[in-house]
Amino acid sequence: MIAGPDAATPGEAKNSWLTGTAAWAFVSGTQGLLGIVPDYDGLRIDPCIPRSWPGYEMTVKLPRAEYRITVENPNGVNRGVARLELDGAELTDRSGIPIEQDGNVHQVRVVLG
Repeated sequence: MIAGPDAATPGEAKNSWLTGTAAWAFVSGTQGLLGIVPDYDGLRIDPCIPRSWPGYEMTVKLPRAEYRITVENPNGVNRGVARLELDGAELTDRSGIPIEQDGNVHQVRVVLG
């Protein structure tokens, strides 16, 4: 919020946390850094992490399924999906995973390289 001309301190900015800052921080972290982006066809996975990170884990809970995602970074790279697995089966399309509506917990393994 920016105070208007009739305020005691016109032009002063206040309450930045009320403008969606926290929501956008969450979106930029999960989508930009961790690379988990919901899409019409499923979840796109394209992390861009610091080279020093050995990997990370996250869980995505959807109304009719849960995805436990493990990202491994054995070569210390910033980005580039070398292998993508869904429930132990390698996916040839490394851009993302399809969304299942079966109520199950699915394991996703991403190897950067």
